[in-house]
Amino acid sequence: MRERTWLNWAMHVGFYLLLVASALRLVSRHGLVAQTVAALVVCAVLAVAYAVGIVFWGRLGRGRLVWLGCVAVIWLALVVLAPSFSWCAVPLLFVCLRLLSARGFAVAAATLTLIVIAAQLKIAREIDPSLILAPIGIATMTAVIFWELQRESAARQLLIDDLIRTRGTLADSRHRTGVLEERERLAREIHDTLAQGLTSMGLLLQAADRMWTADPDRARAHVRRAAAAAEQNLDEARRFVRDLQPPGLVDVTLPEALARLGESEAGAARVRFRLEGEPYPLEPDVQAALLRVAQGALANVRDHSGARTATVTLSYLDGEVTLDVFDDGTGFAEPVPAPGRGFGLRAMRDRLAEVGGVLTVESAPGEGTAVAARVPGRIGER
Repeated sequence: MRERTWLNWAMHVGFYLLLVASALRLVSRHGLVAQTVAALVVCAVLAVAYAVGIVFWGRLGRGRLVWLGCVAVIWLALVVLAPSFSWCAVPLLFVCLRLLSARGFAVAAATLTLIVIAAQLKIAREIDPSLILAPIGIATMTAVIFWELQRESAARQLLIDDLIRTRGTLADSRHRTGVLEERERLAREIHDTLAQGLTSMGLLLQAADRMWTADPDRARAHVRRAAAAAEQNLDEARRFVRDLQPPGLVDVTLPEALARLGESEAGAARVRFRLEGEPYPLEPDVQAALLRVAQGALANVRDHSGARTATVTLSYLDGEVTLDVFDDGTGFAEPVPAPGRGFGLRAMRDRLAEVGGVLTVESAPGEGTAVAARVPGRIGER
């Protein structure tokens, strides 16, 4: 428990002030007679003994109780010689509160109070109720104040300890959350790039194998497209290490990247790209999110829809940019993924959510599928 340093020093100073005041009162009242000199010698011993505790407080450890006992015995001897030193009991009461248990403190407080009362009665010329009630009242108020300060200090220390533990727990929680978010991000990146690229290469190579004898030129074209996809995937793998923006956006605008994407991602489907509105600057992460959504949507067109045509429309509106991917494929009644797949739509929604966007999917059996992404527009509007 962290102690109040300023209060400790205030009690120490008060103890020595009471010693000096009592010594001066003793000399002024009785002069330097033998008993006064003896009392002053004992007073000096008490001052030295108390100073030992102050200087070596940290080293005493359990020896503090022995020190307190020695100080109390010396003080009691001093009070017997000169009852005016009895008021030094107030700082001693504070020391007892610091070192003793609640029961031990109650016993010490009662004993010190009785000693003060006896000392005051001894030097009084006549018996007065205040000689009894005043020490009791002072001892009670002092004990209650000190006790409340100790209790408040303990409660504050408990609160600080709880806050420290909570801060540690929150730090661990943020770390775990960050790890999970990073795993989720990498999973989306791998799905949107490497996995789709490998799938595209596999389909192209299978098609080339089937038509190698019948139509060698088309087979070689498929092989060349597979090689191009392999090169793109290599760029993506390097980007994971460098943590840069998608290679599709390096040195090209978003509309140009989407137009190129339509030429390589949709397999047998013919992809048309349309640009509406006047392009304006977008933040890099917004552009990357739209490009990844287009990649995921066209990968679904290639792998699942059986579509003949698909249309990618990028619209720059006032304060909003939309990306629509529509295909004339088989469509579906509900977005039920095939076993082992289905990460694509969730990845698109999560990616758009990171930049303040939303994803809408509309489809019906035999009527194709429309995927629409909306993100905030100009830089600084998110």
